[in-house]
Amino acid sequence: MSPDVELPGPPVPPGEVAPHGPGIVEGVKRVIIGAPRDLQDPHVFHKLSLMAFLAWVGLGADGLSSSSYGPDEAFRALAGHEYIAVFIAVMIAITVGVISFCYTFVVEHFPSGGGGYVVASQLLGPVAGVVSGSALVVDYVLTITVSICSGVDAILSFLPLAWHVYKVPLDLAVLLLLLTLNLRGIKESIKILLPIFMVFVVTHLVLVGYGILAHASAMPQVLHQTRASLQADVGKMGFLAVLLLFLRSYSLGAGTYTGIEAVSNGVQILKEPRVATAKRTMVYMALSLTFTAGGIIFCYLLWNASPVEGKTMNAVLLERVFASWALGGWQVGAWIVILTLLSEGALLFVAAQTGFIDGPRVMSNMAVDSWLPRRFASLSDRLTTANGVMIMGAAALIVLVATHGNIDALVVMYAINVFVTFSLSQVGMARFSWQKHRRGEHWKRAFSLHVVALVLCLAILSFTVVQKFEQGAWVTLLVTAAIVTLCFVINLHYRRVARQLRRLDQELGDLGLLAAGVGGEPDPKEPTAVLMVGGYGGIGIHSLLSIQRFYPGYYKNVIFVSVAVLDSGTFKGSDEIGRLEAQVRQSLDQYVNLARGLGWRATSRMASGLDAVKEATAICTALAEEFPRCSFFAGKLIWKRETWWQTILHNETAYQIQRRLHWKGLPMAVLPIRVGMGAENRAAPIRAG
Repeated sequence: MSPDVELPGPPVPPGEVAPHGPGIVEGVKRVIIGAPRDLQDPHVFHKLSLMAFLAWVGLGADGLSSSSYGPDEAFRALAGHEYIAVFIAVMIAITVGVISFCYTFVVEHFPSGGGGYVVASQLLGPVAGVVSGSALVVDYVLTITVSICSGVDAILSFLPLAWHVYKVPLDLAVLLLLLTLNLRGIKESIKILLPIFMVFVVTHLVLVGYGILAHASAMPQVLHQTRASLQADVGKMGFLAVLLLFLRSYSLGAGTYTGIEAVSNGVQILKEPRVATAKRTMVYMALSLTFTAGGIIFCYLLWNASPVEGKTMNAVLLERVFASWALGGWQVGAWIVILTLLSEGALLFVAAQTGFIDGPRVMSNMAVDSWLPRRFASLSDRLTTANGVMIMGAAALIVLVATHGNIDALVVMYAINVFVTFSLSQVGMARFSWQKHRRGEHWKRAFSLHVVALVLCLAILSFTVVQKFEQGAWVTLLVTAAIVTLCFVINLHYRRVARQLRRLDQELGDLGLLAAGVGGEPDPKEPTAVLMVGGYGGIGIHSLLSIQRFYPGYYKNVIFVSVAVLDSGTFKGSDEIGRLEAQVRQSLDQYVNLARGLGWRATSRMASGLDAVKEATAICTALAEEFPRCSFFAGKLIWKRETWWQTILHNETAYQIQRRLHWKGLPMAVLPIRVGMGAENRAAPIRAG
């Protein structure tokens, strides 16, 4: 097999290397997103994980902030029939309670996180899993956009209409700020935004508490009017028409429930014991959401709030509740209104965190399962899924620009996909609970709850799609279907490559049965081949035999180099890191034994880290000093016709290492491996001696 890259001649002494230390670009990067995390720090997981309170802020803010637009949408749909708000408030409490409680079972049975994607994948199969995962990715992009646009709208509510021309630039500025914060790390971004969350909680506690207590004496009259209005509407319109009106309002307020999924998705970032922390977080979120969202929509009714151009319903309610407040002759009501609206807007920005936290995690789980490019499972030196964060930010930017930040258009597309995931999760958990029946375990309560939750979710999903389809809901469904299709295409490619590599492993696997040869430890004075390998298999064996083929008898030593690369699939604790390192050492030992069986003097070197290129380059640089007559090699899969999407689906690690080593004056060749070729195209084993 003729290589299509230039192979090195006799080794040359290494030249001067580039100076160490971060350059200008790296320095700016560190200022913006912070210095790299220290993986050797035994407390690194503790420093990154969230206790229940911080998880409530980071993961529960999406649900709590939805009280800024969910009740608003629901109440506007009741024009002329506002009394139905009483029943909507009750249904909000029931829905939040049932779905939240059902998700505690998800947390129990899937303590490693993953939420709806993992539930659907493991309980209903990969097809349901990829549908659920794709729906979640789209939903989290819309979570970011809806939260940011609603937040800016809340802030603009107390400013003159002339300021509204700056809405889209403000939306984009907030998006870029949140993107930067999330590249720094989850915990840092949450701590920065914590004061905003607390101001929201306090101001809305006062709003709902005072709003209800101030009209407590009128409560019997309100309930009497509600009953009378209901009877009048049923007599005039018919029960079915009133029910449809109720269901329309209930479904349009579905954005209220979108944040419930977030906790089950982010279990892996919580403090130990993770399940207990997740359940506590779920309780905080459910109680705060029920009180705030249900209380606000009830207060709309109590205070006769009605829509006003340029203002949110919450802004109208705040002005009615606090307008007359005074303290020592000072009119403090207006300032309370401004502070509360600012906290709403700011908390909506915090809620966008959910999209930036859980969206990339869903993508990384799908990447591990080969539904998305595997680079989405990679971690940055700040231990964040930076590729996913960037994609989520870019997608949100496109949506913001395409819709001009119009919250009405965004809400139409929103709150559809999350109920696709909710429904699939409840089907899976109901099936799981039913299967327990065969084993005689307690299952009836869990099964009944999941069925009730499924009915609620399907009802909301059905009415939301029907009500919003022609208004733009079809866009969400179309984009989701396109992503599902793309996932299947990507997975098909990975499965084809996997089959070809298995064939390569089968053809070369017998070489591992060679008896131990005469090779021992390498001699630094002899020519040395340094081969970078991954797990033990056909690619590494083929690369070793290619070196023998192209340089018969020249190299006396071979050193195998491998990096235990930590990604989102393995970065779950020090035990996982230890297991990964043990696997890498085992593979290296197999390569060393094979090489010695072929007559080489062989040994190995390894490192662990987030960046295979960086760690491998460091090992190679050190080996160049220890073995002056060394050359470096790495295998790379090639296709007859290279396409742009292959560079996305497969990493370019070998070429990146080659560029760095060439800059240092060190010789390196990338050995092409044509997968799927016949046995006659394989390199035959040649003894090194």
